[in-house]
Amino acid sequence: MTAVGQVLLLAQWQFRRQATFLPLMVVVQVFMAVATVIGYGLLVGDPDPATALFLATGAPTVTLITIGLVITPQLLSQSRTEGSLDWMRTLPVPRSAFLASDLLVWTVLALPGMVLGVVAGVLRFDIDLSPAPWLVPGSLLVSLTAAAVGYAMASLLAPALASLMTQALVFVVLLFSPVSYPAERMPEWLQSTHAWLPIEPMAQLVRAGLVSEEFTLPTRSLVVLLVWCAASVTGAIWALRRRA
Repeated sequence: MTAVGQVLLLAQWQFRRQATFLPLMVVVQVFMAVATVIGYGLLVGDPDPATALFLATGAPTVTLITIGLVITPQLLSQSRTEGSLDWMRTLPVPRSAFLASDLLVWTVLALPGMVLGVVAGVLRFDIDLSPAPWLVPGSLLVSLTAAAVGYAMASLLAPALASLMTQALVFVVLLFSPVSYPAERMPEWLQSTHAWLPIEPMAQLVRAGLVSEEFTLPTRSLVVLLVWCAASVTGAIWALRRRA
């Protein structure tokens, strides 16, 4: 069997394994997308057009990031605790195929939430979108990077520590990251920190992809995002092989 066939079969098995969890995942994504738009709207009130664009494009980004950075490591840590992850490692497939199938599953599962976030943002703030041609592959890159970072975090850290990290990341993404507001509003030290973290580049990519007439994606942000994605995949593979 080819490597692609192995990845697809493992992904199919993962989808079936999560069959009872998928409806809840959809509900969570709907809640996150709508709550982000409505909640920030209540805080801001009647926003000006520039603020409305940030809020409307921030909602789908928050959903993509949260699924990858929070839910993915939580479920992987649960699999490690209950022993199902150890069972999966006994299968005669390369560790890279095992990782690729998991990343494929979580990348795909995060996309419906992004669509819901876009719809909620457009309806709430009445904005006009100007999608870029690379919006779909760009969104896939954001979803993949978030899932890869979350997977690496759960693979390299103890389950209890990974769980604490994910809970802290929820507040970081929602409140202390330039996703739904400009980076200029943050202190300089926090701006400098986010310049090397993947969250701001993720937001810039989605924002520029949805409203290409108003926003652009800096080349540096794309490079930072790709480096984080590659480093996270490498770290996750190393952790899987170390425990093999």
